[in-house]
Amino acid sequence: MFKNPFNDKVRLGGCSCGKHHSQADHDAAQERLDDEAALNRAVESAVVRALFPVDADRRNFIRAVGAGTALAAIGTLFPLDAVKAIAAEKGPLEKKDLKIGFVPITCSTPLIMAHPMGFYSREGLNAQVIKTAGWALVRDKVLNKEYDASHMLSPMPIASSLGLGSRPDPTYVATIQNINGQAITLHVKHKDKRHDPSLWKGMKFAVPFDYSMHNLLLRYYLAEHGVDPDKDVQISVVPPPEMVANLRAGNLDGYLGPEPFNQRAVYEGVGFIHVLSKDLWEGHPCCAFGVTGKFVQENPNTFAALFRAIASATAYAHKPENRKEIVKAIAPAAYLNQPEIVLEQVMTGRYADGLGNIVNAPERADFDPFPWNSMAVWILTQMKRWGYIKGDVNYKQVAEQIFLATDARKRLTEMGLPAPKTNYTKHTVMGKVFDPDKPDAYLKSFKIRRT
Repeated sequence: MFKNPFNDKVRLGGCSCGKHHSQADHDAAQERLDDEAALNRAVESAVVRALFPVDADRRNFIRAVGAGTALAAIGTLFPLDAVKAIAAEKGPLEKKDLKIGFVPITCSTPLIMAHPMGFYSREGLNAQVIKTAGWALVRDKVLNKEYDASHMLSPMPIASSLGLGSRPDPTYVATIQNINGQAITLHVKHKDKRHDPSLWKGMKFAVPFDYSMHNLLLRYYLAEHGVDPDKDVQISVVPPPEMVANLRAGNLDGYLGPEPFNQRAVYEGVGFIHVLSKDLWEGHPCCAFGVTGKFVQENPNTFAALFRAIASATAYAHKPENRKEIVKAIAPAAYLNQPEIVLEQVMTGRYADGLGNIVNAPERADFDPFPWNSMAVWILTQMKRWGYIKGDVNYKQVAEQIFLATDARKRLTEMGLPAPKTNYTKHTVMGKVFDPDKPDAYLKSFKIRRT
């Protein structure tokens, strides 16, 4: 109030436009406007595509009359404003108070950050995010309806739906939480073995859960180097927060684990990063946002709101310029309970590898919500490869029932977010192309397998 009101360099308001109490309020208001604009744009795009099935006709029309005249002309033929209003309406939430489980790793970033950064509350949800010790406990709490939804390893809904390790209960992947974001970390005493994994026979490794990308990728990596993961090494399940301590104690020689525990091993001087998982499969899925079929059926509007919150948070986390802000939101004890310097190295991709090098890998951890059906087919081939699934598998049928790609595309498009036009694509894993149309041939191509 005591600033000079006649100095044009002085800001009298609390934000950049001077209309809000603080810059945070300004940013929140802008995000609401951005969301509304995205929804309006999606409506306009759908109407114009319907009026002009041939895109060349649309472009010629706009060139001839101009964008403003085109919008006004279409508005006389079609009630755009009314449709936008209907699209913006959201059905009443069947359930506002939600319990959402998470394991404290960076893979759960969108689900965690949606709490302190207001993505849940913006959708009218009173979500409680609950730190959970391990994946078996997460699975059981979801199946027992103690959690409404949870951060899950992407193979977990497949295992739950097929009754692997528990009673069968249809569980869906609504979105992928993150892509990449894992690494193989070895104890510092094994620096001399880093160039030849065939020397790893007899070593002890850990993964966070049997039904995890960590386990499947570690097995794949070992087998590609002639090491049988069931006969030549020991692989045990260790909760991620306990991996560094077990490495320090000598109980483990290494692990393929989630972040930030690879970087934390470097930070504490007990391990080095052997290889990032993105260098095995660029863009691989890691964790997912999972819900049971019963929850979706009983709470369709709540599920839609939850999807919007998580998808919006995932899109926000995807942008590198937002990563440092996100680190501050997820570092506290209630969430990841990690030093910010460790999380920054993971989230920005500029990190110390424990071998004296500073590495720049911007895609070390990334976020993309689309649950490709082809990813699910790859997971199924590897679960069958190692004997987790017995008998014949209708790969695409299972994938399409559990990974809700078509539903995700519809919801992402409605939100104005990008989504692939197809549910299947080819993936390259350690230089080998996986064709989801030929899963059996892919499975039979491996020398080391249980089938």
